[in-house]
Amino acid sequence: MNTLKAEKRDMKVKAKKLRREGYVTGNLFGRKIENSIPVKMLKKEVDQLLKTDNKGSQIMLHVDGQAYNVLIKEIDFNPLAGRVDEIDFQALISDEKVRSVAEVTLLNHDKLAEGVVQQNLQEISYSALPAALVDRVEIDLADMKIGDIIKVKDLAMAKNKDVELHCELEAVVIAVNAAHVQEEAEDTEEEPAEEPAE
Repeated sequence: MNTLKAEKRDMKVKAKKLRREGYVTGNLFGRKIENSIPVKMLKKEVDQLLKTDNKGSQIMLHVDGQAYNVLIKEIDFNPLAGRVDEIDFQALISDEKVRSVAEVTLLNHDKLAEGVVQQNLQEISYSALPAALVDRVEIDLADMKIGDIIKVKDLAMAKNKDVELHCELEAVVIAVNAAHVQEEAEDTEEEPAEEPAE
C-alpha cells in the first residue's frame, strides 16, 4: 500500500496561495473524525502517487505524524491548469463497509485479433470492507473475438461475497463488435461543404 504525507492546513491561508506555493489541498473525513481535517500535500508527491493510485485506491495518509488508512474518495482535476487542485480522503474502519468505485482497465488492446472494443462502463460502483477494496478491474482482451461480451456478473469482484455491487449484474462492461467502416464513410459524406471565403 502506498503512502502520502500531509500536513494540517491553516484555513486562514487561501487555497490559491497554497497552490502557487506547490501544494494540493484536501480534506480527511470519516465516522471517527469529528468534522473533517483540512490538509495540504506537496504537489510533486501527489503527482508521484497518482501514477499508480487513483480515485478508489486505498493508501496510508500520514497527517502530522499520525497514520490513517484511507480511501481516495474524490480527485478534483483542473484541466485548464493541468493539475490536481483538491483530493478528499475517507478514513477507513476495518469492520465498516465503504462505498467506492473500481476503474475498468483494458489490457492487451494490441493483441485483439479482430473487431472493435465497445466499453460501456468506465468504472464499477460497489461497497466493501477495507480488506476487500479494489481500485481497478482488469480485462484481458488478448483472447477475445467478435461477438464476445463481458457483463458485470462475469467479473471476479461479482463473485466476491465481501463485495456488494451497486450496478446491474446483467450490464455489459465491454463488447467486441465488427468494425463498421462503411457507416463511418457515409457519415463523413453528409458533412456540409465549407462556404468559400469572402
